[in-house]
Amino acid sequence: MLRALAADDRVTRIHFVASESSLRVFAEELQLSGRNNLAEKLLGAPSDKLRQHADSDIGASIASGSYPTSAMIVLPCSMGTLASIANGLASNLIHRAADVCLKERHPLILCVRETPFNRIHLRNMQLAAEAGATIFPAIPTLYNQPRSTTEMARQFVDRVLAHIGLPQPGAYQWGAEED
Repeated sequence: MLRALAADDRVTRIHFVASESSLRVFAEELQLSGRNNLAEKLLGAPSDKLRQHADSDIGASIASGSYPTSAMIVLPCSMGTLASIANGLASNLIHRAADVCLKERHPLILCVRETPFNRIHLRNMQLAAEAGATIFPAIPTLYNQPRSTTEMARQFVDRVLAHIGLPQPGAYQWGAEED
């Protein structure tokens, strides 16, 4: 996601916030540790577009409705984060920035990744959707016949970005049969 956003000329600013829990996921799944320059590590290079914020910084620019944002993507979105957003609990920057997107009616995409869903998860997804969020589970497509997990991840990112008005060049698009 970060690479696609950094490479997209339509995107002028990327605000990156990693929760405390995400730091553990990054360490376990990507072998990346520490908060310092995490976004650059994920991106693979520095970017002038990139602004990294601490999740505890609820005074950051993106926590204000007067700060111009186009959209927010929570990827991945844990069920705890979903619950906080769905119930208006803004205890950290991710929750607060999401709350701002909802109140200002900016697109908010919640890429939930935990399965199976229990009734509480489903209720929270419904609450968030009713408040204006889009629930976009991290589910790969198979109709494009991906050859690797990297292709699956790229297709997912392409679909999320297209959903917020940033279709990516070379993204797979389903073609209807000719009549």
